[in-house]
Formats: sequence, structure tokens, C-alpha cells
Amino acid sequence: MTVCQAVAKRINQLLMEKKMTQYRLEQDSGIQHGTMNGIMSARNKGIELNTVMMIARGFKMTVIEFLDDPIFASEDLEIE
Repeated sequence: MTVCQAVAKRINQLLMEKKMTQYRLEQDSGIQHGTMNGIMSARNKGIELNTVMMIARGFKMTVIEFLDDPIFASEDLEIE
């Protein structure tokens, strides 16, 4: 699994937990729809830290809270 795929899975997990739509996350985070679709479809080869920070803020959490998930601790995580 790539870092982008891990971020997309974490976003999906949080969307379900918080009963949020992707559209609401886009509005709350300030991320454009095309950018979010690129992340969610894993078309992007990489993701910038500022984008992860914007996503975390959209969920009303810190970037540390967003990244505090076992999916990011996997030794099999591919760094692009």
C-alpha cells in the first residue's frame, strides 16, 4: 500500500466515524474537489504535508491525530 492509499483509507474511516460526506470535508478543509478525488482514487503519486494538514483541519483534528493510526505504522507502507 502506498502513502496516498493509506491517506485515502484514513479519510474514508474518519468520514464514516464522523458521519461526514466527502463534499463536507472538501468545504471544511478548503481542498478542491479535483484534488480530493485524486487522493481518494489514489491517482496521486504523492501527497504534500500541507494537504494532509488541511484534511486534518477539515476533520477538526491535528495532523498528529490524523496520522495516529496503525495504517501509517505498517512497515509495508510504500513511500513514493
